[in-house]
Amino acid sequence: MSTYAKPVEILIDELGRLPGIGPKSAQRIAFHLLKADAVDSHRLAQAITSMKDNVSFCQRCFNVSEGSECTICSDPTRDTTVLCVVEEPQDVAAIERTGAYEGLYHVLMGAMNPLEGIGPDQLKMKELALRVASEDIKEVILSTNPNIEGETTAAFLATKILAPFEVTVTRLASGLPVGGDLEYADELTLGRALVGRQDLASPDSF
Repeated sequence: MSTYAKPVEILIDELGRLPGIGPKSAQRIAFHLLKADAVDSHRLAQAITSMKDNVSFCQRCFNVSEGSECTICSDPTRDTTVLCVVEEPQDVAAIERTGAYEGLYHVLMGAMNPLEGIGPDQLKMKELALRVASEDIKEVILSTNPNIEGETTAAFLATKILAPFEVTVTRLASGLPVGGDLEYADELTLGRALVGRQDLASPDSF
């Protein structure tokens, strides 16, 4: 016999599918929404629907976008010779908040993780190679997260994907905590890491 009414059970199950939301958190959110004003609940539902209907991923860099190209790719003032490679769209927002970077981005949509079946073919690496081959890019900054998956991804990109091209390949400098995510780094730490990025041609880079 179900503990809650069927619609509540369904909502708890769906909330529990979200990353970082466990069964107890899903239950608390569901009952918060149940007790909230109908206007507030409908506004949340409308915001989710509007996002799914109107927002997708940029066809060029895979950042979030309301059109075929995101606002960064379509900005004529950006430096098109520098490309910053990140794992997720939220990493773009984190770097933009520093105000220390004026180039373009490329979002991999994840990092290499063999245990979860995520390899080069599951990421936007081929698209990165095509951009470097076809665009006037002079430097690629590898800004994957400073954890095992991010370091593995950066090493693979530097040695397998970008090595054939005549571009400078750099990595964010120290200052970012090992095991952390760009999304949670403060603006000062990220800004210093961008300014002090390292050349991956050095044998001591990895």
